[in-house]
Amino acid sequence: MSFILSRRSLIAGMALTPLTAVAQERTLEVRPGGAFKPVRIAVMPFSGDGEAAKLFTNVIGNNFKRSIFLQPVDAASFPEQNLSGEQAPNSDAWRAVNAQYVLTGRVTREGRQRAEFRLWDVNTGQQAAGQQYVTDPHVSRRVAHIISDQVFSRITGEKGFFDTRIVFVDETGPKDQRRKRLAVMDQDGANVQYLTRGEELAVTPRFSPSSQDVVYMAFGGDEPSVKLINLDTRQREAVGNFPGMTFAPRFSPDGQKVVMSLSQGASSALYTMDLRTRQTTRLTDSTGIDTSPCYSPDGGRIVFESDRGGTQQIYVMPAGGGGAKRISFGEGRYSTPVWSPKGDYIAFTRQSKNGFGIGVMKPDGSGERILTEGFHNEGPTWAPNGLFLMFFRDPGGGGGPKIHMTDVYGRGEFTVPTPSYASDPAWSPLLN
Repeated sequence: MSFILSRRSLIAGMALTPLTAVAQERTLEVRPGGAFKPVRIAVMPFSGDGEAAKLFTNVIGNNFKRSIFLQPVDAASFPEQNLSGEQAPNSDAWRAVNAQYVLTGRVTREGRQRAEFRLWDVNTGQQAAGQQYVTDPHVSRRVAHIISDQVFSRITGEKGFFDTRIVFVDETGPKDQRRKRLAVMDQDGANVQYLTRGEELAVTPRFSPSSQDVVYMAFGGDEPSVKLINLDTRQREAVGNFPGMTFAPRFSPDGQKVVMSLSQGASSALYTMDLRTRQTTRLTDSTGIDTSPCYSPDGGRIVFESDRGGTQQIYVMPAGGGGAKRISFGEGRYSTPVWSPKGDYIAFTRQSKNGFGIGVMKPDGSGERILTEGFHNEGPTWAPNGLFLMFFRDPGGGGGPKIHMTDVYGRGEFTVPTPSYASDPAWSPLLN
């Protein structure tokens, strides 16, 4: 059995039943600036099957803790302890502890597992959302993430991001002899699976936006190669071996092309490769180093970094090449630009006297904001809803890098748990 199921595959074997009425919609303001207060939600302990109910409660509660926009109410302050089924919460009692929503749920098992939830709006006293899922028990964590996504979307008006995966480089061993393997995990750090064994150096993994394929760089033979690995089948294939060095391969939005940087002596240029024909097309022709390309969500433009002007800066050009325009003008050097899935921002790494910062700017270069700074932050990657970023931070010394997560406004930051040191994270689309 495949260790990753798409949401489509999961739902194919799952009964979904809406649970009663939906209250009037309210959305959370998620734009920058102004006073920000996360929505307070009480996650009641799920009732029913003991271990499964505990798993649902913990996974959903932990998801919300790291969501920044939702703030779980401390269970010690709950005015009611045993809400379940269709029983509506006492709105006056929950208002007294400043709860705005109450989530209740139940998990039962008779062969297949039945999980249901109800989201209650304390302000109106009505049920805001509800659903039940009948699935195999082994996909409990997946269902808990899907419930989290439904609740997050219902409250914020934004798409969820919990039912996703992160592919990354797992690093073990002494600092001067690191073993680097590709690995994949749930966005919360659970269910780590190793994709390569470490015989060859694997770096810069990137998800396909349209399949469970990952493209990455492999160094182990005479020449570096660009490889594809399918997460469902674990099958690997070489896209191609190229003379010199190859850098930063990344998929086009339709998953049919890979854009990358190929070195030519002291300079490097950007190329695309059609994955169906394996034909390459050169996009840039400068005397500098052009690298780290990334398509816009509509596929019409490419953002990349280049030192063609004397220092590392960010440029945007048409997807077919030509007419590159510089968009970064702040202090320091800019690298690793990545376009948001929404198309509204470009994330980047900026090296300045203050260290390495992870920031965002609009595609025309305006509105630059640094979200976090540290000794060595690098490699931002976007959540599929465009509200969150992961990156890795290496504090130096005898330690190693770890993956961190922040929101697009820099309101909070969390360390993503991994078995060992970890770098080069890449966020998957929703598993749909």
